[in-house]
Amino acid sequence: MWGAFVDFMKSVLSFLYDITVSLGIPSYALAIIILTLLIKVITYPLSYKQMHSMKKMQEIQPLVAEVQKKYKKNPEKANKEVMELYKQNKVNPMSGCLPLFIQMPILIALFQALQNFTYQDMGSSFFWIPHLKDPDPTYIIPVLVGVTTYLQAKLTKPSSSANSAGASTQKMMLYFMPLFIGYISMKFPAGLGLYWIFFSLFGTVQQLFINRQPGIQKGE
Repeated sequence: MWGAFVDFMKSVLSFLYDITVSLGIPSYALAIIILTLLIKVITYPLSYKQMHSMKKMQEIQPLVAEVQKKYKKNPEKANKEVMELYKQNKVNPMSGCLPLFIQMPILIALFQALQNFTYQDMGSSFFWIPHLKDPDPTYIIPVLVGVTTYLQAKLTKPSSSANSAGASTQKMMLYFMPLFIGYISMKFPAGLGLYWIFFSLFGTVQQLFINRQPGIQKGE
């Protein structure tokens, strides 16, 4: 069943490529970008719920930090007050995780489809990249993967006190994860890297849109 799902993703990519051929601009790169956009559109309701939850967590973080500071000698009381704060503002710390878990099979299937995809020679190159099935020899794609991952992570990073227990960990992850993903993408086919770049860019645009919405009100 899983193999059929991966094959379906390959079929969709081939179909989109055929569209670019019919338009006179045969390009697997363009087909990958269109496919990425389609996935973002289809999963938008889930992404919106996840990103909206992240935004609410960001906004309530200063209040959480105040509670933790006030009851730092009584962790049990602090946890109770934090949960009450979440309840008052209708914030569920786990609500942003479920949509992500639901989207993961789609993302993994697309990754596997691109890793094993059989490209036709026409339209398989992309600007400086000789073939999308091979890693980028100039490492530009991995750099862009890291940069776009960082931009999206920066928008979703909760604001926290510089002295808070999790501040140093959050800061480390903010820089480590983009570097790590950029590093491992050096071995990925360039088509995979291209997908990740635009997936992150579209996600960044979505997050910017959500962040522009009015802040939450207590008891919302």
